Amino acid sequence: MALPIAPVTSVPGVTSTGAPAAPKAEGAGAPGFGASLSRLVNAVDSTSESANTAIDQMLDGSGDVHTAMIALQRSELALQLTVQVRNKLVQAYQDIMKMPV
Repeated sequence: MALPIAPVTSVPGVTSTGAPAAPKAEGAGAPGFGASLSRLVNAVDSTSESANTAIDQMLDGSGDVHTAMIALQRSELALQLTVQVRNKLVQAYQDIMKMPV
């Protein structure tokens, strides 16, 4: 029996079409930036756990190679996205720190 792999469907700030989501008003109970980053990290962790489970199932014979490879690719892409977000945040911080006051 192959383990179903849940797709990463909710990337904070991006709609299902890939376009940036419209910003919500702060007073309307919109989640903060920290909450968005937390959801992104949790999604990466979830895809990593799914990949590990798929690999374990492949090794014990209850899963197939195809499922394991798809899970690994999703996990890798989610991690690459997170690294790129981190790089942009660091660059933005450095740009702000270079601004004259």
